[in-house]
Amino acid sequence: MAERSTPALPSPLQIERLRYRWPNGASALEHCSFKLPGPGLWMLVGGNGSGKSTLLRLITGLLKPESGQILRGCSPALVFQNPDHQLLLPSCGSELAFHRPAGHPLERGRIDAALEQVGLAGLAERPIHSLSGGQKQRLAIASALISGAQLLLLDEPTALLDPDSQQSVLTLIRELCPPLSALWVTHRLEELDHCDGALRMEGGQAGHWQSGQELRRQLERQGLPRGTAG
Repeated sequence: MAERSTPALPSPLQIERLRYRWPNGASALEHCSFKLPGPGLWMLVGGNGSGKSTLLRLITGLLKPESGQILRGCSPALVFQNPDHQLLLPSCGSELAFHRPAGHPLERGRIDAALEQVGLAGLAERPIHSLSGGQKQRLAIASALISGAQLLLLDEPTALLDPDSQQSVLTLIRELCPPLSALWVTHRLEELDHCDGALRMEGGQAGHWQSGQELRRQLERQGLPRGTAG
């Protein structure tokens, strides 16, 4: 088993025959293989237990695979479904300062630029508890960006948001990619219309890349509700 960052890798991310089992022996991933075709917004869909969220945690190193390889062409950062589970400090500015790369001086201009990039301009002093759900999720994305990550791993980032906030977060990521890369786990079929490609995960294995609209049509033909991918 190997995990490594490979700056010369043509793909932002390559997964080779990845296997992971839970402590009770249940399989979460079984010889899972795929690679991101390049920078852009790529989506994963699948039912509960298909291995989507486990895969993101393996990519970031929160979990260790039993076997297989994770080849990263750039540094990743995970954005949780619930931003309250990852925002740690009292204000927007202090949160971003916490995530700046080690050894980098604290620069207010850099913090202000990161907030502006995600539509939170002027909120450096704003207490995080006063933000809306959508604003918190955009702050979590800004924290990933200011850390230097070029591969965003988003675990159902719109699941807890109202429709307007869902659209604003999706639009933000769409605007960032490219040049950034994003691997977005979703259960909302309508979100597939906005990605550069999508694949379905079943039984811990990844399918093949296809257009998001085509995968959405396939899933709807199988009788899945329009608002869910399993």
